[in-house]
Amino acid sequence: MTGSETVLVTLADGVLKLTLNRPDKLNSFNEEMHLALRAGVERAHSDAEVRAVLLTGAGRGFCAGQDLGNRDPRKGGPAPDLGHTLDTFYNPNLRLIRSLEKPVICAVNGVAAGAGANIALACDIVLAAKSAKFIQAFAKIGLVPDAGGTWSLTRLLGEARAKALTLTAEPLGAERAADWGLIWKAVEDGDLMAEAGALALSLANGPTLGLGLTKRLIHAAATSSLDQQLDMERDLQQIAGRSDDYAEGVTAFLEKRKAEFKGK
Repeated sequence: MTGSETVLVTLADGVLKLTLNRPDKLNSFNEEMHLALRAGVERAHSDAEVRAVLLTGAGRGFCAGQDLGNRDPRKGGPAPDLGHTLDTFYNPNLRLIRSLEKPVICAVNGVAAGAGANIALACDIVLAAKSAKFIQAFAKIGLVPDAGGTWSLTRLLGEARAKALTLTAEPLGAERAADWGLIWKAVEDGDLMAEAGALALSLANGPTLGLGLTKRLIHAAATSSLDQQLDMERDLQQIAGRSDDYAEGVTAFLEKRKAEFKGK
């Protein structure tokens, strides 16, 4: 096990597990945790041994968003520059997660509030314990949703539900989140990590070059015309069709055996 105390990092069987680890603060973000998470996701980008990422939280919550302990207005001083916080910490991490051309699974083990909820939604496949709740808590403290929340919620749920969740800050339970299509599925609390781990391992053993190209296509679809998307599918299929993984996949199919993909 490596990493700072605020994010625990393990790599096994191609799965890089990143565990937010400030359980006494419901894994709320301070600067150290921001930087530790960034280092973990950067490793996923650069390390060929990493073939999938599993993000989760320690203790009873996934992430309560930003740690407000050092932002007490009662202490006086100038108002904080939250735009600087976003530019310096949150936004680089969100961009790294979204641009990683490897599967990113998030196991939401408890409350996911504010930016914590939106970091989860930036991942590719989100599983949540049935007891977990997603809370767009920003309205409770006079802020706008950030960490990509307005982008993710609107695309996944539509304008009406995105507005209702963000303007009311009403908690959304995991089962309803799954029914609405916000996340992949809600699972029994005791089964969450086993199911998420098995999914991450399955994807890590898959044709990760093709999976990464698939992610790129799906990300582009929201802003592409049909003609643009058809052209992009053609171009990326040319890449996939020339890969060792495709050759192995077809050979394994013809030989009636399990494919052994290398991500190349």
